[in-house]
Amino acid sequence: MIVLDTDVLIEIFDKESAKGDEALSKIIECNEDIATTSINLHEILYGLQKYAKPVKDILLLRVIDYTKRDAELSAELELKAERMGTPVSRTDTMIAAIALNRRATLFTFNVGHFNPLSAFGLKLFTG
Repeated sequence: MIVLDTDVLIEIFDKESAKGDEALSKIIECNEDIATTSINLHEILYGLQKYAKPVKDILLLRVIDYTKRDAELSAELELKAERMGTPVSRTDTMIAAIALNRRATLFTFNVGHFNPLSAFGLKLFTG
């Protein structure tokens, strides 16, 4: 399964984005299930609603909820990254925990945000 980060979703839903078209092609070529997280859904809905853009299409995407098990792992990841001297934002550790707990690969353009978490098993989609 491939979990799509907010930045990837923004590009895909931007009908004029060549980067989004390329990302969508890579995802389709992989022939894997795709989803996003409830954290990413919040982020993209906020942006779409703020700028009065349609939200209907994003609601068709499968969404993985943030669970108690994810919260436990997210807190652990945030603390470990902090102790390594590479702090990661709370929302990014939450997204990473969801992906890790489901053995999914995360597709993000913000590789630098998530790279420290690869030390704990997070797989990033490279297409």
